[in-house]
Parts: sequence; structure tokens; C-alpha cells
Amino acid sequence: MSYERKNIAAMTGYTPGEQPDDGKVVKLNTNENPYPPSESVLKVLHGIGGEVLRRYPPPTAHKFRKVAAEVHKLQADNVIATNAGDELLRLAITTFVDPREPIGTAEPSYSLYPVLADVNDSPTVRVPLNDDWSVPDDFAKRMNDAGVKLTFIVNPHAPSGVLRPVAQLAKLAEQLDGVLLVDEAYVDFVDPELDHDATRLIADFDNVLILRTLSKGYSMAGLRFGYGLGHKTLIEPMLTKTKDSYNTDAIAQRLAIAALQHSNEAARTWQAVREERTRMAAALAELGLTCPPSQSNFLLATADNADELYESLKQRRIFVRYFDQDRLRDKLRITIGTPDQNNALLEALKELL
Repeated sequence: MSYERKNIAAMTGYTPGEQPDDGKVVKLNTNENPYPPSESVLKVLHGIGGEVLRRYPPPTAHKFRKVAAEVHKLQADNVIATNAGDELLRLAITTFVDPREPIGTAEPSYSLYPVLADVNDSPTVRVPLNDDWSVPDDFAKRMNDAGVKLTFIVNPHAPSGVLRPVAQLAKLAEQLDGVLLVDEAYVDFVDPELDHDATRLIADFDNVLILRTLSKGYSMAGLRFGYGLGHKTLIEPMLTKTKDSYNTDAIAQRLAIAALQHSNEAARTWQAVREERTRMAAALAELGLTCPPSQSNFLLATADNADELYESLKQRRIFVRYFDQDRLRDKLRITIGTPDQNNALLEALKELL
């Protein structure tokens, strides 16, 4: 006998990227920062004693929220700390979308979005992106016509890496009837000269929620810490009503504070990734594998027989990401690694192509 809800029994769960235990593999499949966390973060980690573990953590992560607010030139009531960015996605659904009300997203996009919608017994309204991965002009209208209460937009886009300008996000926020959640998991890798800053939308729109995470840019994917930025009317119900009692632990809060306070240390790794991204895009193009312009820490390479190439690389202990879905079956998503990791991939590709 099954005790699952009917919608849970009928759904399919999220499929994560492979996490091989062998430390000798070249792992370019899950968009981790190839460099370690900053020395300041590690110093705080090494200084944590048992008393920190004995007591419950601050329930609203008030010290972290104050630091994040200062970093983003906001107020603490514009910030919520979450157990990675994924918890913010779930909280937004729980807080703003009734069961069976629709959730919207561009297609293709982060594959967890429709999974969380299924958990809520909500249909997912998917609007295909244009051929250049841009958002169609009628995107907001199609969401409104479908009665969508919450729309997810990942920016830079995953899996292409293409960046949407803040002006376009502002237009979407103005046009949408519901909440716009801008998933900025990869924003730390955007070229600084673009002066991209979506947090300025918070002052102008009460329906914009911005997701940030320490998993990518800050090299802390194993910690599971993220946060949301938004108008206080969006943050307050999640902070006081729908989040778990102690949703982020004491160690994570301390390390997250250190990470933001010493972001200049992490920024050096962002620049290293950008430089390798440029080199890799050119090298892949020379091999006939074209990529759209990426502002993330990965490239989406078009390749004949991408599935076979993925398997051949895997046999050589080089892991990249292949998606068996429309518009992506002829592509490989390649995380930018260290120069040595990237060179290993390029050498393998030269032999296989």
C-alpha cells in the first residue's frame, strides 16, 4: 500500500549531476567553482568550537542578514537566509502559490523548477526561449494569460550562460501580474565592466525576488547556504511564517558572514574563471564546438553526437553534463575548471573529434 499523495506518486524527482567519489576525475559537470573557499572563510571554520554546535543557531540569521544588506545597499528586512538557493525556490512556491495554481518558467531552464511545481501539485507553464536564448517579447503576456502566480527566470541563463540585461528584467517585472523570481546563482561570474546589478529592481518593484547562493562564486557548494533579496512584503511572510524553525545552521551562518565580508578574496577566483572561460570558448570553437556568449562559469557547446561524446569523455574520467531533452540533445554543458582540468578536456576532445 502506498501512502504518497497522488501527485507525488505521479511525478519524477530531480536528477542531479553525477558526483563521482574518485578525486582523480576531471569534474566539469556540476558548475562548482574549481578553486577553494577564501582563506578568511577557512580561518573562521577552523576556529569554531563545540559550544557553537551545542546551541541552536539564530533562527533568522540576523547577523548574516545585516551583513548581506550592507553588501547590497539594502535593509535587513529585504534579506532572508536560506538552506542554499533551492530552499528559496521552495519557500516562494509555498508562500505565493496555492496548490494547483500554475508556476511559470522559460524553457529550457533549471530542471528543479518543474519538480518543485509538481510537489505543490501545480502545473508548469513553459515558454520556449528564442533561438539566441533570449526571452520572447510576449513572455509576460503568456504567463498572465495562464494565470501564473510565480515566474522563475535564471540569469545568467542556465544552461546557455547568456545574460539578460537589467532593463529587460524590469520590463518583465512591470508586465507580470505575479512574483518574478530572478535566480542569480551564477551572477558572480558576470564581467564587471557590464555593471550588472539587478538588486536595484527591489526599490522599484514589490514583486521581484532575487536568489543568491554561496555555492558557485564562493566555492561553498558543500555548505548549502543561499539567500533571497526582495521587497519586505515578500521577505516577511517567508521569514516569519513559511521557513523552517532553524533553516540555516550556526556554522553555515558564520562562514557565510565571512564569505561576504571578504568577497574580494573570492573575486580573484571569479576573474580566473572568466579568463579561462574566454580561452575555452575560443579553443572549443577551433574544434568546431560553438558556444553562445556566456557570462557564467560554464559553456554550452554544440556537438555532433553529443551523447556519444559525453560517454567517451566519461570513460576517460572526464565528466561534463549532457541533457536528454529538446534543444539540448546536440549540446554539452562544460563547467570551467582549472587550467589543467580544461587542458585535459581539450586534449581528450582533440583525440575524439
